[in-house]
Amino acid sequence: MVIDFDAELWVWDARRNETWTFVRLPVAESEDIRELVGGRARGFGSVRVRVVLGGSVWTTSIFPEGASGCYVLPVKRAVRTAEDLEPGDVARVSVEVVDL
Repeated sequence: MVIDFDAELWVWDARRNETWTFVRLPVAESEDIRELVGGRARGFGSVRVRVVLGGSVWTTSIFPEGASGCYVLPVKRAVRTAEDLEPGDVARVSVEVVDL
């Protein structure tokens, strides 16, 4: 399953000294992923994915976000730097579910 979407980068202040930058997957596609993985999600409900954002490609996990019902994708600093992205920017993202 491959999902292509545009999403705004946003910051979650995890702890006092740490911040994490994410994008949200669309609601409908998040529901499709939940159906696809069934009870096979990993720790914290995570799902392994391959991501393409601009010229950057990497493997990571997406996580369910309780409030929105969407999965969220962390976008690491190296990718944001390589793609010249800041929180508030909108990026084109492709997510492929792997390791089912």
